[in-house]
Parts: sequence; C-alpha cells; structure tokens
Amino acid sequence: MRIFLAGASGVLGSRLVPLLIAAGHDVAGMTRSPEKAQRLAAAGAEPVVCDVFDAAALTTAVTEYAPELVMHQLTDLPDDPARLAEGRAANARIRREGTANLLAAAEAVGVTRIIAQSVAWEMTGEGQVSKEFLEKSVRAAGGVVLRYGQFYGPGTYYPDAPPEPPRIHLDEAAARTARALDLASGLYELTDAEGPEFLPIT
Repeated sequence: MRIFLAGASGVLGSRLVPLLIAAGHDVAGMTRSPEKAQRLAAAGAEPVVCDVFDAAALTTAVTEYAPELVMHQLTDLPDDPARLAEGRAANARIRREGTANLLAAAEAVGVTRIIAQSVAWEMTGEGQVSKEFLEKSVRAAGGVVLRYGQFYGPGTYYPDAPPEPPRIHLDEAAARTARALDLASGLYELTDAEGPEFLPIT
C-alpha cells in the first residue's frame, strides 16, 4: 500500500515508518524539518518537507505521491513536559486546521482510507473542542480514529515508569497502528487495558 504519513518524524511516526516499510508498504513521510527529512530517507521513506498549514503545498504533495491511505499522526507538543501548558494552543490548532487541510488534500486526490491520531482521555477547553473536531471530521470522511492512551517508554514524557491509565507503551502503539490499516471506519481505543484486538467504541 502507498501511505502518506503526516507526522512521520514525531515520537510515534518515527517508530511507525520502519514497521510499515518492513511490512512491504511504500511510505511518504511528511515533516516540517529538512534535517528530519534526511532521517526519514535513511529509514527508507520518501521524505516530504511540508507545513500542514500550507494547504496548497500540502495538496500538491499528496496529489504527487498519489497514496492509497493518508495517516494523520501530527501533533505540536513541546519536548519539555514542563511547557505542556504553553503548547496546548498550538496542538489544538494542528488538530483543527491541520486536520481540515489534510482531509481536504486526501479528498482532492480521491483517497478514502484515512487514519488519524486522537487521545483516550477527556480534555478541557480548546483541547477537548479540537479533539472532537478531529474525530468528527475524520469519521465524516469515512476514516478511522485511533484513540491512544498516554505514551510511555523511551522518548516520551514517561521514559522510566508508566503514567496513570489510560496508557500504552510507545512501541506497542506503533506495532498496533501498523496493523490498523484495514480497519473499518470508526473509533478505536489503543491502550494497555484494551489488549491486542481492535474493538470499535462506536
């Protein structure tokens, strides 16, 4: 399958790319960073340097790659957990505007398989509003929403000990995402508590 992965250089995307390639898929990995694009190329992906907020450039990139599936693993979170509060507005924006632009690009090229990242806990304020926007928009497009628990493991905010539930080890999240490509449209929760099967929430 040809997969356009937005957020390919993120904490989950960077682990997901080699799994998808090992499974025989062709992957275009989108990132905003030319430096990270080199890492994606080294991992075997076709790097795409693009800002999701540049709707025209994004549509061109998706159209040129002609994927069979578009995957949305975009977040905009600080590396330092102490700055999480500062990053909430940026992450809410990427869930709203980024999601809208990515879905429009997928529609322009006729892609009907869409997978998007959400979270398995209730948020507050603009975070919850943007989460609901992402989930409703993706499902309205016939896509799949994966609600992940809090990531833990190397490279996450919880590298040494797991957080309170809902949670999922980052490597397990990547492995299960790589197996989620043929899921029927719906909402699915990926947490330690759910086990290895994909059980639709609704």
